[in-house]
Order: sequence, then structure tokens, then C-alpha cells
Amino acid sequence: MNLPSRARNGLNGVARELLRQPTVEKPRRQWVDDVVAWCHQHDIDLASRINSKALRFDAALLAQINDVLDSARIAPLGRSLSGLTSSAQAKEGVEEDKATRESPRARRVLVSFPPQPIAGLANEQRTIRDVDVLGLKLSAFSALIQVENLDSFYEFSPDIPVLKSYINPLVVYRGDSHYGGGFALLAEAWHKTRRPHIYAGDFDVKGVTLALDSNATHLLLPTIEWLTQNATTLHVPAEQFPYQRRLRKHLAALPTAHPLRDYLTLLLEKQRGLKQQWFGGEIVSTVLA
Repeated sequence: MNLPSRARNGLNGVARELLRQPTVEKPRRQWVDDVVAWCHQHDIDLASRINSKALRFDAALLAQINDVLDSARIAPLGRSLSGLTSSAQAKEGVEEDKATRESPRARRVLVSFPPQPIAGLANEQRTIRDVDVLGLKLSAFSALIQVENLDSFYEFSPDIPVLKSYINPLVVYRGDSHYGGGFALLAEAWHKTRRPHIYAGDFDVKGVTLALDSNATHLLLPTIEWLTQNATTLHVPAEQFPYQRRLRKHLAALPTAHPLRDYLTLLLEKQRGLKQQWFGGEIVSTVLA
């Protein structure tokens, strides 16, 4: 029986309390009962320390527990496994705590780079790489381009007229349940650079809200004239209605001549939208805030 994480957390708290007093008594709650069961399994005699209502801890008992953990090559009390990768947990001992470990993709993002020929691999228009956010040197990039949809990301090329002024833009997938955490770290770090952050995604209420949430500075969209002709009421999902209130506040706060006003009016008043995959015509960059 492994020492349950809630029992470990409780024992860590007891260890801190024992620095100030010789004994600590805890009522028989679930984590304490877990400790009792674990001690019995490993032949640790609780003797007079235990009764039906409580368990009394002292330094000698914690030392016995640590001796068992050490002999089993498990991290001692006071050494938290929370937030560590599996590899880092392995260095602490043979025990793995999947519930609190750092996800393998916690710092990973999908990035689209210019073609990088590799022997044995067919040439592609762009090279897609899974990279650690901490390994990106942000000063090397003039702009961040955040692509909302995965299929659009794989096909996206920054070689379009509206992006010609940006040297070596960083094209990154927005993320999902697999890569969302890594992108959040990147967006936070990028915001501090004060360089352009361009959002390329669906023309709908949720898409614009996601752009605002990630601190994007610009939206990559077809011209308002093209969208007025091609956006459709068929792309106004009911599940996105809750996002409208925030965008209406954003619209009300924009200056009269702000270029985003016409786009938000088309979304909110005309109730029309369009998925990124259906974009056409000239693509322009529109200031978001």
C-alpha cells in the first residue's frame, strides 16, 4: 500500500507543527485512518498513541515512517511531489503521484516554422514542432500569431501581404486540452514584450473573446466588406450566447471611429459569423483594443 497523497499532506502538516511542540494530536479523519492503515501494514506499532477518537504524533513516529519510506525508495515526508514532472518525481523515489504531477505538455506548444528540410522526410510548406515554451527566445520574433483552429494552424502561412512587415513572426497553435496550458504561459510572457500579438481564428463571439482573454492586440480577418457579404446567421452557435454580454461592453467602450466597431456590430447586432476555414478575399489586421 502506497502512502496516499492526502495522508502525506497531513503528515507534512504534522511535521511542521512538531517543530513548535513535542506532540500533535489529530482526530480520526480519513487521512489519519489512512496513516493508521499504512502503519499497520508496515508493522509500525502505534501503541499508546492511538485510540478510537485520535492519533497522537511525535518525532519518533515520524522518524519510523521516514525509515520505511526510505527503505522503499519513496520520497521522505516534507518532500512534495506536487507539480513535478514524472521524471523529477522519479529522482525523488519510485513513487509516482499522477494526480499532482506536472502534465507532460504543461509547457509545450505547437509552433509553425519556415521549411526545414530533413533527410528522409518529404518537404513540407511549413515545419511543425512541439517545443518547450521556456526554450523559445522571444526576442528573435517580431510578432506572435495565435491560430485558433488546429487544421487552420497546419495550413497557415504568414507569407500574406498583411504580415509582410513582420520579420520572423512566431506562429503558434492556440492550444486545446493538450496544449492550452503551454500557450497560456507563452501568451503571458509575450505580453511583457509589448510586441504585436495577432489572433487568427473564427469570426464569432467566442473567437473574439478568446483573443481578448489572451491579450491579443490585433485580429486577422477578411475585410468588413467581404464579411458583410459572406458571414452567415448559420454560424451563431447558441452555446456562444453567454459570451455576448462581454463583447457588448467592449463595443460600447470603443471610440466611434474604431475599426473593430463594424465587426462587432456585424457579430452582435446582425448575429452573423463565419468559421476561419471559410475566410476569403483580402485578409486585414484589425486593432482589437
